Amino acid sequence: MDLHLIDHSRANPWTATPSYRELMVSLWYPARDVDRFPRAPHMLPGAAAHFGSAAGAGSTLYDIPADSVNFAATRTAGHERAPVARHRTPFPVLLYSPGAGDPRTWETTLVQDLASRGYVVVTIDHPYDSSEVEFPDGRVVGSLLQELFQQAQQPSDFQALGAKVFDARIADTRFVLDQLAALDRGRNPDAEGRTLPAGVAGAMDLHRTGMFGVSAGGLTAFQMMGDDPRIRAAVDIGGSVESPVIPDPIGLWPVARQGLSRPFMVLGDAGTDHHQTPSWRMLWDNSRGWHVDLRLDGANGENSYKDAVPLIPQIARQLGLTDSFVTQTVGSIDLTRAVHTEETYVAAFFDRWLRGRDGQLLDGPSPSFPDMTFVP
Repeated sequence: MDLHLIDHSRANPWTATPSYRELMVSLWYPARDVDRFPRAPHMLPGAAAHFGSAAGAGSTLYDIPADSVNFAATRTAGHERAPVARHRTPFPVLLYSPGAGDPRTWETTLVQDLASRGYVVVTIDHPYDSSEVEFPDGRVVGSLLQELFQQAQQPSDFQALGAKVFDARIADTRFVLDQLAALDRGRNPDAEGRTLPAGVAGAMDLHRTGMFGVSAGGLTAFQMMGDDPRIRAAVDIGGSVESPVIPDPIGLWPVARQGLSRPFMVLGDAGTDHHQTPSWRMLWDNSRGWHVDLRLDGANGENSYKDAVPLIPQIARQLGLTDSFVTQTVGSIDLTRAVHTEETYVAAFFDRWLRGRDGQLLDGPSPSFPDMTFVP
């Protein structure tokens, strides 16, 4: 289910028109009677066309030839607007924030898995930051980040741009939480007033809310948990604030200095952990809550945890691209195990801290998951 949310109380931080802040979010949830409803697309047509074009993330991030892949043709395991599954107690809620320049749809594999385990998962697009956002009237707005990055000249310009990105993301997330509370009480927050699926009201336990994100989305998740008590547990997938062009990274991510009192998990690669990454080390040392640092062996940055893992190998075969294209994009991870491993550990984290279900998977290495390393 997609929702178009408008915050009339907040000015658009990126453009003069529209003057207000508007967002697109999707809700993924356990559903029933799904055979009566069509399969949900991975991306809406306008967003998919932009993603696969020379202007979109499909080209600039992965060097896939522009317009060579029809991303709109991919269907998910979800079903559009199916009624919420019957439940004795409301479902815990997870928010997802994508990496800078990524759409909310580029982690759908993990999102769907979490929904299938009994979570309501809310994915958030941050317009003019996300690579593209399609609104119900067919408008598609792209990211301004690359253009603004090229315009920046002085270190202070880069610092200000980074601050603007994080300020907008935190405000977006707070607004989404407010709208979810209204939705759960029975109000329809969709700007077009589109009919909601049956059973949405009352289906969310917002007292059990977690958040996760990739790259800038992971940084947003941790800062949000540090700022807002509504977030009870958080996961950062590959997000570190270090940058040679940012003079004061911790100024953008003050949670590292403040520390966290609630549970968190970081997922990195061979070059990103709490020993090697200064911001992670500061957060680690300053935090009082439970925390764990994990690495998927063979990971090559954040792409090893995104939809790139199941999709890029298929795209490479379809277009006749080399095996090296795949490894350069997603790393040398075992492709048959990587998705399942990520899904299992992220679910185990939220199950422990939002549901009180502790299978001891997070207590140490498991022979069932040989690719996951615990960083001491």
